[in-house]
Amino acid sequence: MYRQVLVEGIARVVPSADSDEYFSSRPHESQVAAWSSHQSQPIDNREALDAQFQTALEKFQNTDVPRPDYWGGYRIVPTRIEYWKGRSNRMHDRIAFTRTIDDAGVASSWQIQRLQP
Repeated sequence: MYRQVLVEGIARVVPSADSDEYFSSRPHESQVAAWSSHQSQPIDNREALDAQFQTALEKFQNTDVPRPDYWGGYRIVPTRIEYWKGRSNRMHDRIAFTRTIDDAGVASSWQIQRLQP
């Protein structure tokens, strides 16, 4: 396959109202999973993870699931996107799109460059 995309930019926390709207659009079990799983933390085994999920399912069985305070997202305004396509002879294809964003949030036009491998 030998393909990658690299995105760089300015990350901003999504407003709570946007997080609430997106969270409420997710399936019930996905909402429950947000409460039952402590993302990226170690756990002893799959059974322990399933038990945590089952406990949360019972807690939120017949009710709306509120969005946890720690659940949200970021919106990335890209300033650089690079597409990389590998080749067996190491003469990879690289194309970079770059732009600037001023203090008012206005973006310049994209500049396109081919890069050496």
